[in-house]
Amino acid sequence: MKGVQARTHHALLDLYALDTRLRAAQTQLTSLHAQAARLGRQQALLGQELSATERTLAVSQHQLGTNLRLLYKQGDVSALAVVLGASSLDEAVSKLDALSSFADESQKVVEATSAAQLRLARLRSSLADRRALIDAATRDAERTAAALTAARTDRLSFISQLRAKEQLKTAQITALKAAAQRVERKSNAIQATAVPDVTQVAAAPTGSTQAGQTLTVSSTGYSLLGRTSTGIPVGWGVIAVDPSVIPLGTRVTVPGYGEAVAADTGSAVRGATIDLWFPSLAQARAWGRRTVTITLH
Repeated sequence: MKGVQARTHHALLDLYALDTRLRAAQTQLTSLHAQAARLGRQQALLGQELSATERTLAVSQHQLGTNLRLLYKQGDVSALAVVLGASSLDEAVSKLDALSSFADESQKVVEATSAAQLRLARLRSSLADRRALIDAATRDAERTAAALTAARTDRLSFISQLRAKEQLKTAQITALKAAAQRVERKSNAIQATAVPDVTQVAAAPTGSTQAGQTLTVSSTGYSLLGRTSTGIPVGWGVIAVDPSVIPLGTRVTVPGYGEAVAADTGSAVRGATIDLWFPSLAQARAWGRRTVTITLH
């Protein structure tokens, strides 16, 4: 592959990888916005709880003050004074019971007030922590989406420059964009049917990747003409993967091979294995089968 054809092939791979990452970032951002909306509803409920707690505090303090005033009005409220000042045993017992009741009620008011104050502080702290976490995650997701959108715009601009330099027709550019969209749709359909291999769950990611993540795989060279399962023309930089282990559209670095994009699948590609495309059978055989540690981007 030379000249325009090679550049077009790599431009298509780049668009495919960028669109895949952008879709994942937008999905994450949508999820975070939904979480923020749920938090907003929870804030409203917590606001009601806070108001109720404040009312409880006010009532408790008022009740405590009332009980203290009643006890104060009793004057000397010792048990001996109550007994000596009573005209009968029943009156003494009744006054002692009332005195005990006032003391118990005052203690409960104090305990209720303290509990309400503690609950108020915890609710405020929890609300602030959750808001900070969601806000930070949303800002990160927005930055990621913006960076990917900018990178995609740059790639489309590069394609436009190719048109100017190599005199590509507008129809070719349109066809390239349409091809990228078709590949994305087909890739999504394949990815949606991918069933994680339970024997690989502990050793490999399933359905999501993180920049810089490494994975040790068994790699095999292959050389076939035509198109991949996602619809991309075969070419250097195309690798076949198990989409339940490495999601389609993931960009990877393979030691000894270079940069590549997961854009193909195969019946024999299962678990932590990949197939690398080579332009000739001799090159594929020279690669053979070898274990490599790849980096996912």
